[in-house]
Order: sequence, then structure tokens, then C-alpha cells
Amino acid sequence: MAKEAAFSCTSCGAVHTKWSGRCDACGQWNTIAEDTALSAGPGKAALGTKRGREIALTDLGGPEAPVRRTVSRLGELDRVLGGGLVPGSAVLVGGDPGIGKSTLLLQAAALFGAAGLKVAYVSGEEATAQVRMRAARLGLSDAPVKLAAETNLRNILTTLEKEAPGLVIIDSIQTMWLDTVESAPGSVSQVRAAVHELVRFAKSRGSAVILVGHVTKEGQIAGPRVVEHMVDTVLYFEGERGHQYRILRAVKNRFGPADEIGVFEMTGDGLEEVANPSALFLGDRESPAPGTVVFAGIEGTRPLLSEFQALVSPAPAGQARRSVVGWDGGRLAMILAVLEARCGIPFSGLDVYLNVAGGLRVTEPAADLAVAAALLSAREDVALPARTVIFGEISLSGALRPVGQTETRLKEAEKLGFDQALVPERSKTGDSGVRSRKLPDLAQLVGDMFGAG
Repeated sequence: MAKEAAFSCTSCGAVHTKWSGRCDACGQWNTIAEDTALSAGPGKAALGTKRGREIALTDLGGPEAPVRRTVSRLGELDRVLGGGLVPGSAVLVGGDPGIGKSTLLLQAAALFGAAGLKVAYVSGEEATAQVRMRAARLGLSDAPVKLAAETNLRNILTTLEKEAPGLVIIDSIQTMWLDTVESAPGSVSQVRAAVHELVRFAKSRGSAVILVGHVTKEGQIAGPRVVEHMVDTVLYFEGERGHQYRILRAVKNRFGPADEIGVFEMTGDGLEEVANPSALFLGDRESPAPGTVVFAGIEGTRPLLSEFQALVSPAPAGQARRSVVGWDGGRLAMILAVLEARCGIPFSGLDVYLNVAGGLRVTEPAADLAVAAALLSAREDVALPARTVIFGEISLSGALRPVGQTETRLKEAEKLGFDQALVPERSKTGDSGVRSRKLPDLAQLVGDMFGAG
């Protein structure tokens, strides 16, 4: 009797009995692929007649010593990892093509090698000569890193078991293939099986494994979403090719805070860490222009000041356009609706452009008030006072809600020379040197700053 094929959605993981163009669970198109079993496994009869091996259960307060992390000399990388590299951990790094993933990991390999780890760098996309050329350009030719170019995972695991490295870097996971899986390299089954084998190697041998993953056009790591659940840490390497700055963001971390970021600058000698990211993302504040607002945000555990830039102009063809870079377009539409419904400030017939300077991407709701102020400043062509920071969440009623870590935000603003802040009314501002003006609702901002409302 032929074995019935199984299909699953690479976006949401839903299981289907047959292939179809659209997943009924999540609604995504062309995400259903056939699953290939990794092993035959026990049948129903065997499960009912043969007992498994009994496992040992222990208490929460076990005798194991605390895990010792390996720290590199790249502080921004250590910050994103949660304080250093954990032995036996599996890390998945994703990013757009050409953004600098291989450069970052080659530098990381050299640094961890200098810190005492035995490092193996396996490239499935480049020949060893190409990797050596990059190492020479970065000045890392003498780094204690073992290099190989291979895609057969059976050969790779056999070599790793013999060499027993402390850190293994696989670039990239989509190029790896197992001869036990009957599908092409890069397919759902191959990627899932390869990650499973590498994670199992990391846990059993105590070696840290860093996997490079390709991303889709939506910016998500390609392959089944179950891969992100299998690894301990998921990092995204972000940035605009037109900017020299890169951001390494942790979206999942079992050994540290999620949403932590590390900021780097791409130079001719490779990636260099940025000591003061807040100053990096701020433009010239000597003569503030209409439509520019400084937002005091929190990225992971660190405060970070960034600049929102807005432009409002008449729509030439009567069809208003909304363009957003670095922020959520849906939230922009919500703030425009609140300004019109609760404050009487219409934006119909006007093009609205919003940008976060420096290629940074902001996801905090705390940026609502800064965005609203930037839009009003651009619409009325009035610049806000110099050395002013703004943050707060806007509700659909137009009321302003306080956000967390207000004192930390204000201390970072004070350190960079800001002396005034516009914050929600119930914010706990503490004893910082920044003078805080507390606003009860959005209408108060409109009335005080722009003489409207």
C-alpha cells in the first residue's frame, strides 16, 4: 500500500492532506509543500506493545554550574547575544542579500577564535578562495579559524565530530542537503532536516552553531517557520543599502532579552561597532526644520533617540498618497484618522510621507505622539522648539497613554543635550534635568504647539 503524502504550510505550519495553492489556515499563497519523513519510526502496533526507555527526572535546583559565556571584543554583538556566546546554543541569522551577514560572521569567527574557541567556518555558497579574499580585505588572514566549502551535511557532521570545534558557522542553511531526504537543497524538507541535525549536534556536543538563513521578499527567514522554533536565538541583520549603518536585532533569545539591537557601521575594513547610537541617528539639531521630531525610544534594554521626518504636500491628482519608511503604515493611518476625527485636522487631499532617519526601524507604540507632532509640524510648516524630545502612545479617543521606562528615556535625552520633553500626563518623569510638559490628550498638543484645535 502506497504511503499517503503529507503537506504543510511553510508560513503557519498547518498540515494538509493534499496540495493546494492557498493555505486555508493563514490565507498565504504558494506556501504549501510536501513533507518528507525523516525516518520510518514506530508503527501503531509497536507503540502499543513496546515500552519506551524510562528517563530520569531531576529537580529545578540541579547541581549544574552556571553557563559560562564566551565574550568577543565586539560589544554590540555580545549585547545582542545576551552577554556572549552560550556553549551548545543554536543561533539563526537572517538578512537581505548583500547586507553584510558573511562579513559580520567572519569577523565574529575571528574574534571568538581569538577568545579561545576552536572555530569552524563552513561555506556552502562560496569557495574557500572567495572567503580567503574577504578575510584578506578585512585583515583577518591570520585569524585562528578553520575553513571549509561543503554542502553535504553528512560529510560536515562527520568532520565536526572529529574536530570538536567550540563554534560552527554554516553559511548558509539553504545550501545544505541530506542524502536521506528526497528533495532538492533549499526545499522545506531539506532545510528542516538540516537544522534538526545541526541543532542536535550542538546540544549533544556542546558546540555553539550559527546558521545563516536567506530571507523572503517580505523580510522573513525563508523556509518553514518551525526552524525559528528549533533554534535558541533568531537575529535579523537590517539596514538600507544606501546607508552605511547596519542593525543586528534579536527577535528571539532564550539566553537574553529579545528586541535587543546592536548598531554597526559598514566601512572599507568591515563592520565597526557604534559606541553612541543615539547621536548616530540624530541629524543636525542646531536649526530644526518643520516636520522633524526627536523620539526617545527603547530598543531592548537600551534607550535610543531617533529622528522622525514628515512631509505633507497637496496631492496633485486628488489621490492622496501615504508613504512610510521605518515605521508601521497601518499605525500611520490610525494617527491620521485620530487627528481628523478628534482634533479636526484634515489630511484628505494631502500626500503624507514619513521617514525614520538613518535607516532605523521603530516598532514601539510610544512613537505615536512623536509621529503626530511631526505630521502637524509638516502640515503647518512650523518647527518645534530645539532640544525637545517627544514620546507617548495615542488611543483612538485621542487620549495619551504613558509608556514604560520614562526616566530612562529622559536621562538619555539629557545626556545628549535635550532640555524639554512632551510626554503623556500620567508619566513618571523622576528627577532628570529635562523639563517635562505633560499633555492629557492629543488636542492639547494641537492647541499648544500650533494654535489649532
